[in-house]
Amino acid sequence: MQNHFSQILSASSLLFVVILFSSCEAPKEEVSKRPNVVLMFIDDGAFDDYHPFGDPRYPTPHIETLAKEGTSFLNFYVPQAICSASRAALLSGCYPGRTGVFGAHGPNGLGLDTAYATIGEVMKAAGYATGSFGKWHIGDLPHTRPQARGFDETAGLMYSNDMWLHHPENPEYWGRHPLSYWENGEIKIDTVQKEDQTQLTTWYTESAVNFINNHKEEPFFLYVAHSMPHVPLFVSDKFEGKSGTGIYGDVMMEIDWSVGQINQALKDNGLDENTIFIWIGSDNGPWLSYSDHAGITPFREGKGTTFEGGVRNPCIVKYPPAVKADAFSNKAFCTIDVLPTIASLTGAALPKNPVDGTDVWSIITDQPGAENQSAYYPLSNGSQFQGVVSGDGKWKLHLKHPYRTVRIGGKDGIPGKYMQQVIDTSLFDLVHDPSEKGNVLSVYPEKAAELIELASQHYDLFYKAREEE
Repeated sequence: MQNHFSQILSASSLLFVVILFSSCEAPKEEVSKRPNVVLMFIDDGAFDDYHPFGDPRYPTPHIETLAKEGTSFLNFYVPQAICSASRAALLSGCYPGRTGVFGAHGPNGLGLDTAYATIGEVMKAAGYATGSFGKWHIGDLPHTRPQARGFDETAGLMYSNDMWLHHPENPEYWGRHPLSYWENGEIKIDTVQKEDQTQLTTWYTESAVNFINNHKEEPFFLYVAHSMPHVPLFVSDKFEGKSGTGIYGDVMMEIDWSVGQINQALKDNGLDENTIFIWIGSDNGPWLSYSDHAGITPFREGKGTTFEGGVRNPCIVKYPPAVKADAFSNKAFCTIDVLPTIASLTGAALPKNPVDGTDVWSIITDQPGAENQSAYYPLSNGSQFQGVVSGDGKWKLHLKHPYRTVRIGGKDGIPGKYMQQVIDTSLFDLVHDPSEKGNVLSVYPEKAAELIELASQHYDLFYKAREEE
């Protein structure tokens, strides 16, 4: 079966590169006590939605405070800009091509195969108390729910908040599959209604703060995955109308409040110095067809594409003993690196299954001479492998592939219309051209050949057999 990759295979003969996938011990600060970990993941945020990454018209003072207390990363990637695939990569440390988790799973979705351990399972095995509050979306069957995947305490939705009876495009289908709110393995609200949506950010935050208060005497791993600002947008009375810019700004102010509540809970319990706080501003770029109900990115395209607007997202890491405060970094790393990095820092054992990410603590702490041990990060959309970004974040190779771009924008929560376009095999210099406007494939043939060879190897390992079936 001929596929999109065959068009560039001939060019791969220009250069042969052998890649050794390895994890190395990076230098890190000694701590007298195993650190706690807070990991926050936002749904459908955008790069410029937050100060200090962008300059939105609404305030985000708590995210700014977190940035002043830690390091902000400007070249942080997800390997696929769609909900389930992005979350599975974060929680497993594995490429989508390895786990087979692509796209966004609906009700009765298979989710992440239990052959691949989650970070919850890794941390629980290391003696940590574990909590997951928010959107799960890597399996809603009994064996793939968070309670079965390493989390002691849980609350939230099993999948996206738009997969409900008020869906604007397919309400009959979603009406037959109620969206439920779960708590500690049991359904607390059978069918989520509009009034429940207004409380999601508050409930997740309160659960997270209570978890911190209740486990302050033992090491803990806390995962907070906000449902907002994924449409439909809802906000509590606390922030309704507060931004002066519409509901999207209100929602972002409430998410900022959540960051502040959790950060303050750590301080109030004397845990600030011994907690690694990793804040990731989105699981993918903005859902651009929703226009006034979507965020803003300075990069090309958004969610559902492998352009920078889809896969590059803001990240802040705070850990006072080791991570520089009030700093910015252009060093690149990816969600798949979070699990092995945390495991190394906490003394947790890596899972027996293959893990594709590496320990990037030396990059996060800006150690002299620190380099990313990953030669590249693969980029996919759905089940199609579409390119790679170099491990240093300086180069991007797109294989020839179709992509969607907004033709008509939506309004007030109703999506607009997309049109399909095609990008040919292209190389972009992300240092000088982060907007991916100028194809430099012919200008840097050796770099193009290097990335083509890496892409060829990745395709052969993870996609070839699947596409030929």
